[in-house]
Amino acid sequence: MGTIETEANPNLVGVNVTPNEVQQPVQLDSNATLPNKEVMIFVLGGPGSGKGTQCSMIVEQLGFCHISTGDLLDTEIKSGSENGTMIQNLKSKGELVPTGIVVKLLMEAMKNSTNKKFIIDGFPRNMENLAAAQKIMKLEPVLVLFLECSQEVMIERILGRKQGRVDDNSETIKRRIEVYCESTLPVISYYRSKGMVEMINGEKPVEEVFDAVKAAVSKLKLGISRKNSQEF
Repeated sequence: MGTIETEANPNLVGVNVTPNEVQQPVQLDSNATLPNKEVMIFVLGGPGSGKGTQCSMIVEQLGFCHISTGDLLDTEIKSGSENGTMIQNLKSKGELVPTGIVVKLLMEAMKNSTNKKFIIDGFPRNMENLAAAQKIMKLEPVLVLFLECSQEVMIERILGRKQGRVDDNSETIKRRIEVYCESTLPVISYYRSKGMVEMINGEKPVEEVFDAVKAAVSKLKLGISRKNSQEF
């Protein structure tokens, strides 16, 4: 298996998915609003492409609030809730969690942050997520960082990290990569068609990858600092 191709597919770009197609629509009360957003950056890439590592460095050196959908889901699992049990079952099979649950957790995390410079890790993962981001959450990123990585490297990294995650076994890893190719690459193609994607070679050493990330973010001229950095 080689590097995953991400050239925009004319059959995928601009796919119209409405909020009604979200598996579990988000129920918002009358007071539910997102904070005023200064900036929103999405970080996308396959499992093991280095999203978490790079986001941690962005928080430390560039002063963003990092919101990881994976961490939010893991926290929900640990809570012992009914949704947590469902999330764990889906993750053990390498499947995606329903959009409604992800959106609800993201909105809560964003509302609780005093830092309005967000780096969102692992969202949107499919076109349904994208529809929810645009039409329910009203999110529009100023930049999408795409960490490119071959399937061989992703598998090697995941098997080597030994974090004891429920979805870090060879069978589930294979399914996670299949889901990524089927579901997330169309999202990247969509954002590429809008000229919003910065392609980053995720196979290089960590510091070299971060140099490329910093260069991409610096183009935005955000006036960022470290003092407001946060992790969720």
